Amino acid sequence: MFSKSCEYGLRAIIFIAQQSAQDIKVSLSTISSAIDSPQAFTAKVLQQLTRKDIVKSIKGPYGGFVIEDFKMNTIKLSDVVKVLDGDSIFTSCGLGLKECNDKSPCPLHFQFIEVRNKLKSMLNNTTLLMLVNDMNIDTFFLKR
Repeated sequence: MFSKSCEYGLRAIIFIAQQSAQDIKVSLSTISSAIDSPQAFTAKVLQQLTRKDIVKSIKGPYGGFVIEDFKMNTIKLSDVVKVLDGDSIFTSCGLGLKECNDKSPCPLHFQFIEVRNKLKSMLNNTTLLMLVNDMNIDTFFLKR
């Protein structure tokens, strides 16, 4: 459902949030390794998230990527998805048709509306802090 850049972005933001909760700034190479993503691709994704003020990039030998504490409970997964993929996941046809609506539905239209609404709800209601707290249980993985 998500583009590759969005998948990497979500994994990166969750990893950065987890490290930031422990007051650790993480380098691009550390992030790429931790989420098993190409470094150049990850850099472009993080650049977009930095421009939208979701992630903070600190330059210098003691720099790295970080998410400020006060943002952990306000940044939602939907914020990341909107930056990287736009809102088409919430509005587009499940089969990729240009024209799909209640009057001219594709075969999946009405079932996909349910899926899309549940996805939207989950993304809108999940903050980084919630995920970081869940990850402290050590049962979740960001790479395989």
